[in-house]
Amino acid sequence: MPTRRHHLLSPSPARPGPAAALWRAPSNGGWLRSALLLTLAALTMLTAWPAQEVQAQAPQDRFSAAGYLRVAARPDLDGGWGQLGLWNINGRLLNEGPYALLDLRLDALPYKPDTNNTWARIGARIEGGSLLGADPQNGSLEAFRLTQLYVQAGNVLFEDVTFQFGTLYSLFGDLGLYDLRPAEIFFNTLGMSATWTSDKVDIMVGVGDSGYPLRGDQYSTILTVGGTAKWRVVNGLELGVGGEFFFEPSVRGNRFGPHRTILPANITYEDFFRGRIAQRFLEENPNREDEFPRPQPVGADSFKLIGYLGFGGLGPLRWNNFFINFQRRHPDNFTIENFQGRDYRIYTKELTDQRFEINGGNEMQLTVIPGVLDAAWGMLFGIHFDEDDTVVASERNRVYYSTVLRSQLYMTPTLHFLAEGSIAREESTQGNLWRAHHDSVFSSTNGLADSEGLEFGDIYQRDTWQLKGGLVINPTGMGIFTRPSLRLLYGIQRSNMHNAYGNSFIETLDEFDEFRETQDRHWHQVISFEAEAWF
Repeated sequence: MPTRRHHLLSPSPARPGPAAALWRAPSNGGWLRSALLLTLAALTMLTAWPAQEVQAQAPQDRFSAAGYLRVAARPDLDGGWGQLGLWNINGRLLNEGPYALLDLRLDALPYKPDTNNTWARIGARIEGGSLLGADPQNGSLEAFRLTQLYVQAGNVLFEDVTFQFGTLYSLFGDLGLYDLRPAEIFFNTLGMSATWTSDKVDIMVGVGDSGYPLRGDQYSTILTVGGTAKWRVVNGLELGVGGEFFFEPSVRGNRFGPHRTILPANITYEDFFRGRIAQRFLEENPNREDEFPRPQPVGADSFKLIGYLGFGGLGPLRWNNFFINFQRRHPDNFTIENFQGRDYRIYTKELTDQRFEINGGNEMQLTVIPGVLDAAWGMLFGIHFDEDDTVVASERNRVYYSTVLRSQLYMTPTLHFLAEGSIAREESTQGNLWRAHHDSVFSSTNGLADSEGLEFGDIYQRDTWQLKGGLVINPTGMGIFTRPSLRLLYGIQRSNMHNAYGNSFIETLDEFDEFRETQDRHWHQVISFEAEAWF
């Protein structure tokens, strides 16, 4: 019995159309079918040959992504916010919250090694610090931002020169133990730069505008120029210098541009700090509100200088980084005081343009016992002074320094023991800035209260030490900075300051407050289940 295969494998027979009739023509028309077959075969070979050649070359992927993440669960049984201290002066470990960074790159015109061919790249960076269950923002995307977006092109006009348009952020490196970058420039600058690279020297120059990052919605153009130079002296020794200069030009009529309000000689910085300039003026000039000094346009400027020294390969010292900067911060714009129902705009350029900082740090990576014990030792220091402000206790007038030592013992190639200790001191150079006891909120020099706020608390020096330790799993092997890293850590802190960590305790001494503090808190401890990775 014959099978009906045409029902399963082919359409049902039908009346052939004109094309089918031509294809099935008798033998005297077979030349047409043969010609069509040969033409189709030739076209197939011609189109497949280049494709096969391209596939054999295994073309490079034009898109790449890299990033960083830090996530931790830190149950805090001392009423804190899950961070051991107040900031990274005791090292970043257990003193930072969640963080994520995504670095994206697209090779618009791929770079070919060992050639002088033109190339182009597009880069973007998204970063921020929030995660569901780890902080009050609970992973809100509002905690993230696009911090870098740029286009690079190399060998366009000159060999070994790379042009960059967009964000211009540049740095010599970072202090890994502190997660700080003292030697960086152009963090706030959007513009263009050119970098010349050779075997021994890298030179970068750039120009742009830093108005929006520094002024926000009170934008005013802040022209920025700067550059860096890095010299690889010999194998194992590097030197770097750089700097940036900011200039905010005056524009008459621009209310957000730099101005100065010329004040009478009897009005001091203390009046500015307390917000009573308008009050003092009208006390001296009653009923002359309309004669309050009008602002005068004036330019504003600031600068930052950076330096770098790197060396290594000396005995147990694998590498040492030293970074330093000296900067004068850009002056503030204006403040508004309200007195007797009327607003007075006071431009503060002349009151905020002498704020200087020196910040530096050093970090060395050591092989103590090869394959058994490694160490990293870091130091940090800073000197901040405000020549306009000679009366207020604040972080604008302070000195700080600290040291952090981390060691990692390799019990197996992937299971390690981490131990870290740190000591830090911060000093206010203009009076008391911190509280030593729960009941010293209104005490200052010699136990006398300063109710108007030039000082706060009863100590001018804050001393803090921390100890941290625990188990570390590094799946990719040994190394203090090998990632990914899975850690189970315990940390303890002792500070002479009362409540020297983020917390929700109230600070009032009101006897009717149901949460009034009744004890000093100088110790703090946390347990951390955390992961950190580069990818």
